[in-house]
Amino acid sequence: MFMVSDKSATSPRGRILVVDDDRLVLATVVHGLKHAGFDILDADNGDDAILLARQHRPDLALLDIRMDGMSGYDVAHYLREALQIPFMFLSAFSDEATLARIQALGALALLVKPLDIAQLVPAVASALDEVRQRSGAPALEAEAAVVPQPETGVRAEVEATPDAPALPTVVAMAVGIVMHRFSLARGPALERLQRLSLQEGRALERTCTAMVEALEQLALPGSL
Repeated sequence: MFMVSDKSATSPRGRILVVDDDRLVLATVVHGLKHAGFDILDADNGDDAILLARQHRPDLALLDIRMDGMSGYDVAHYLREALQIPFMFLSAFSDEATLARIQALGALALLVKPLDIAQLVPAVASALDEVRQRSGAPALEAEAAVVPQPETGVRAEVEATPDAPALPTVVAMAVGIVMHRFSLARGPALERLQRLSLQEGRALERTCTAMVEALEQLALPGSL
């Protein structure tokens, strides 16, 4: 099953392909991104995702990893090799083997479930800006997004601020690792990494790169 947003030809924020075989997760992510102003294509399996990607050429794909039939890895490989469409992964898993594989595939980021839509929107916006910068297109100006909170249905204004910045890819990956390992929210996880970088006397991105590379080494055969 797949659906196409009825605003697919009008939004300047970008067109996103969202793929997840968990219907609740899919509906939540799609709803949040639509209200943030993105055009959305959505599918609950890999075959439909590839069909949509071929027909509508999204600016970015957000892929669940573990699905029945084609996995997110399979879809990502096709998007990269056949269509040159950038992608991010959405998964409950952030172990060393997963991180190594998503980096090998060239993913922009791994977003760790469960997701807060207020965190997802700036992460997607940041990824789209990175894609535009790579292609030489101007990045869109930061803007507030109206995001419905699933628990209450109340809308809240969400934008990139010093407390919730749009993060570089390697920093976002490291934040996801810390969130998963220590059961922290995004803000405290980022603060922990910032403190560590200050203690080490080096830039935040260098600290995060070292963390991700260390985990990749642990995932290599014979490393344990």
